[in-house]
Amino acid sequence: MISLLLVVIYLAFISLGLPDSLLGSGWPVMQVELNAPLSAAGIVAIIIAASTILASLFSDAITSKIGTKYVVAFSVLLTATSMLAFSFCNALWQLCILAVPYGLGAGAIDAALNNFVALYFSSRHMSWLHCCWAVGATISPYIMGAALTGTWGWAGGYRIVSFIQFGLTAIMFASFPLWKKVGEKKEEEVAPVRLTLPQIFRLRGTIPMFFAFFCYMSLEQTPILWASSYFSDVYHLDGSLAANLGSLFYIGIMVGRGLCGFIADKVGDRKLIRIGSIMAIVANVLVALPVGTYYLAVGAFVLMGLGCAPVYPSIVHATPDNFGRQYSQSIIGVQMAFAYLGIFMSPLFGVIAQATTIKLLPLYAGLFCVLLLILTELVNYLVKTKKSA
Repeated sequence: MISLLLVVIYLAFISLGLPDSLLGSGWPVMQVELNAPLSAAGIVAIIIAASTILASLFSDAITSKIGTKYVVAFSVLLTATSMLAFSFCNALWQLCILAVPYGLGAGAIDAALNNFVALYFSSRHMSWLHCCWAVGATISPYIMGAALTGTWGWAGGYRIVSFIQFGLTAIMFASFPLWKKVGEKKEEEVAPVRLTLPQIFRLRGTIPMFFAFFCYMSLEQTPILWASSYFSDVYHLDGSLAANLGSLFYIGIMVGRGLCGFIADKVGDRKLIRIGSIMAIVANVLVALPVGTYYLAVGAFVLMGLGCAPVYPSIVHATPDNFGRQYSQSIIGVQMAFAYLGIFMSPLFGVIAQATTIKLLPLYAGLFCVLLLILTELVNYLVKTKKSA
């Protein structure tokens, strides 16, 4: 039963990742058809992020009241409906309105399942959980690329993803008996203690950890939203090829998290975070090198994804151990909120790129890599000194 429940949880995270890369991979074409400026993708991303933050902050109360299984099932349904509605949009303002329910659904899934897996499963399962997100995020640029190459256009890309999401929604509702037999029993093993925001911020090490999440998401979301545009503008590639190359970052994350699952329990969360952060720094240096061909950038974006791969799941998985299992639901909800605050940095780069040049992408993302490494090392120090006191 536990293994079947894990499959359902993994599928839920595939559904979470599916829509995340559609906007970035389709934007070079969407921008033209919607008669929108380059930076307008950032406006949609900001609305999605704000809605996700709202859902994350209330996730503790909602999950405690109705249970994880209901949060997951209805959230997948909400995102599926939003993606279908996206496909019928013919103006930027319509995308902005529909970004709200999509963001609410994504935030609820993220917070509820991250806490559940952090509490009841090992580090390798957390890596594989987020690998499933990367599977979804990797597949969708190819769906968008195929739709752009064919006659469906960008709207067809969104429509195909929505149909997949509706199929996953049916699986979520059909899995309710598994949660009743296994999941709900596990949820009773730890009595959660709900903390207020001031109480959470007073816990030693939480503030730098929250800003580490902010920096990580700023790092991750910048290539997610702008990699396709980077290949298109810097190397003058057509929209379909640029969309496919933009997925290389996701491939790096997907492969990295899949591999990390085999070593996570032995290496440990802290070492994985350190190694991944350093790899991401090196990758951004390689992207910035002034070469005449895009092949080096191709390899560098894959390396960047490999570096990012272990960071997010490892920080989340370490939360119950660092701050207490009874507090994890409250803390992880705030973690997700800070992470999604980092999404605002990606559209900000769009404004910077429009005013200057998109070639600044590796410098911008590299800054957050360095800050991420510093902050996570500070968290390690503060938690270690707290436990030894």
